[in-house]
Amino acid sequence: MGRITASCVEKILDSVRIEEVVGDFVQLKKSGSSFRGLSPFTQEKTPSFYVVPSKQIFKDFSSGKGGSAVTFLMEHEQLTYPDALRWLAKKFNIEIEEEASSEEADEARNLRESLLSVNAFAAKQFASWMWEDTVGRSVGLSYFRERGFTEETIRRFELGYHLEGRSTFFDTAIAAGYQAEFLVGTGLSIARESGGHVDRFWGRAMFPIHSLGGRIVGFGGRVLKSDAKTAKYLNSPESEIYHKSRVLYGLFQAKQSIARADRCYLVEGYTDVISLSQAGVQNVVSSSGTALTLEQIRLIKRLTEHVTLLYDGDAAGIRASFRGIDLLLEEGMLVRAVPLPAGEDPDSLAQSMDTEALQAFLKEREVDFIQFKSDTLVEEAGNDPIRRADMVKDIVGSISKIPNAILREVYLRDTAVRLGMEERSLFSELDRIRAADVRAAERDRDRQRHEEPTLVLAPAPVVDQRPPAVEEELMRLLLLHANDRIQGSDEAGESYSDAAAALILDDLAADDLTFDYPVYAEIHGAMNAAWQQDERIISAEVFSRHPEPAVASVVAELLTERYALADWKRKNIFIQDRGDNLSKHVEECILRFKELRLSGMIQQLKLELEATTNEASRLELLSRFTTLQGVRNALHKKLNRVL
Repeated sequence: MGRITASCVEKILDSVRIEEVVGDFVQLKKSGSSFRGLSPFTQEKTPSFYVVPSKQIFKDFSSGKGGSAVTFLMEHEQLTYPDALRWLAKKFNIEIEEEASSEEADEARNLRESLLSVNAFAAKQFASWMWEDTVGRSVGLSYFRERGFTEETIRRFELGYHLEGRSTFFDTAIAAGYQAEFLVGTGLSIARESGGHVDRFWGRAMFPIHSLGGRIVGFGGRVLKSDAKTAKYLNSPESEIYHKSRVLYGLFQAKQSIARADRCYLVEGYTDVISLSQAGVQNVVSSSGTALTLEQIRLIKRLTEHVTLLYDGDAAGIRASFRGIDLLLEEGMLVRAVPLPAGEDPDSLAQSMDTEALQAFLKEREVDFIQFKSDTLVEEAGNDPIRRADMVKDIVGSISKIPNAILREVYLRDTAVRLGMEERSLFSELDRIRAADVRAAERDRDRQRHEEPTLVLAPAPVVDQRPPAVEEELMRLLLLHANDRIQGSDEAGESYSDAAAALILDDLAADDLTFDYPVYAEIHGAMNAAWQQDERIISAEVFSRHPEPAVASVVAELLTERYALADWKRKNIFIQDRGDNLSKHVEECILRFKELRLSGMIQQLKLELEATTNEASRLELLSRFTTLQGVRNALHKKLNRVL
C-alpha cells in the first residue's frame, strides 16, 4: 500500500463525525453541546469521557487521553495513523487515493512484505508440527504443557515447535513456494559457504515475536534436549523487519491491558510473560534478557508512564540491571519494583497462585524503585565508608535523571531519611551532578560560555513532565483566541489592534523565546514558521488532527476544560470568560512567561557559579547574573502596572 495523498487525508478528516466514530465503541449521552460517557480506557463508574462535535475532539479526564477521531482509533484500537485513516475512509465511504511511489520504495516495501510473509508461514508451520505431528506433540506440546500452559494460552501466543533435521523447515518452505533469499533474510535459515542451507532453530520450542501491530517479526527458540551443546535460547538475527532494540515480547498481546490498567509489568523471559498473562496479569512484557533501550521505553510510554519491574535475580544480577533503569527515569517514567522471594521467578510465582492472590501479592510487595535501589545498595555496602559514599553518589545519580523537579526533591528528602544523612549533603551532590551535566553540554556546544555575552532570553532546560501553568495558559491563548482582536497601546503610546496570536508570536520572536514543554514547542514552532513566512495563523483544529497522538491529546486538553463542558447557564451559574479582558490577560501571560524564562536562566547561573573555580569565568558569570537580575526587576515593574 502506498502513502495516502494529503488531499485524501483532508477529505477523510473533513467527512468525519467524531460522535459517530466514538459511538461505535462507547455509549454516549447528550450533555449540553457535547456528549458524555464512561471512559473506554479505565474502569470508572462516573462518566468523565467527553466528545465535543463542535471541535471534533474527545477528552477523557479519567485517563488523560484526548484528540481527534483518528487519535481515538489509534489509542483504543492500537492502530497506526495510516490504518486509522483507512478505517475512517471505509466507514464514511471515501475512496483512498495513494501517491505514486519510487521504484526504490516499492522494492523496500516488497522486501519487507516478503520477509513478513515468510515469518507468518513459519509460525503456522511450527504450530502445525506441534499440534499435528507425532514427534511435535510428544516433544514440543509436552514441554509447554509441563510449563502449565493451557491450550488457550499456547494458541494466544502462537507457540510452536521446530522439528529436528538440519534443513527440515527450509525444504518445507521451498516446497511451499517461498524463496531461499527470504528464508535467509529472516534468519530462519542460514546459507552455508559450502552450499546448501541449514535451519537456525531446529529441535526448539518456538516463541513468535510480534510487532505492536501484530505482525511476526522474529522468533525465540528454546532448546529442549538437556544434553544439547548449544545456547539454551536463540533469537532471530537483526533483519529488515526485526530490530530487537525496538521490540518487546508480549507487547502485542498486552497493549490493551497495559492501557486499561495504566501500568506495565516488566520481566526478563518469554515464559515469565506467558505465565503471568495466563494467571490474569496480562499487562506484562519482556525485554528478552537484554538491556532496555530508548525505543522500547517509548513503546511502553505510548500506553502508560507506570512501569513495575519484577526482580528475581541475585544481588549481582539486580545491581547490573540498575544501570539500565536510569533511562526509564530520564524518560519521565514512574518506576516501581517487586522483589520476589528467594528461589522464585515470575513464572514460578504465577504457577503457584490464583489470579486474586497473585494480584494481591504484586500490589502488597510493590515499592518505589529509588527506595528499592537504596535498600539494596545499603545492604550491599554494609559499614564500609568508601562503598557507602559510592552508594550515595549512585542513588543521587539516578534521582538526577528524573525530569520532574518536585519529584526529585521528594526523592532526595526521603533518601536522606533512609540513609540517616543531612538533606543538604544530598542536595549538594545533586547540584554537583547537574552542574557537571551543564558543563558537558557547554563543551558539546564548542565552549559557547566564553563567547561575548549577549542579552537573549533563551529557553530554560526542560525539568518537568507537565508544563508550568504560565506555559499552559499562554499556549491555550494561542489556540483558543488565535484570531481574536486585541486593542492596546505600546510603550511609546501608539495604539494597535491585532490578532492575539500575532501579538504573542511577534513578542516571543523578538526575544528568541520558545516553549520548554516539547509538545508546546512543536506547536509554537509550526505556528511561528507559518506566521513569519506568510503571516498565516494556523488554527487549533490543525493540531487537534495531528498524526502524533501526544500532540492531539495535549491540544484536546487545552481546548476542553471541565467547567467549559458543563451547561452552567442552564443552572444560572455564570463563569467569566478569558475573552472578557483578553488584552490585559495576554499581556500578563507574556510577561509572566518571560519572567519564568529569566528565573530558569538565573537558577542555572547559580549552579554554574557554585561549580566554577576559575576566577575569570566566575567574573563573567557574575556579570551575566547581575544583568539578568536587572531585566527581571524591570519585568516585575511591568507586571505590577498590568495587575
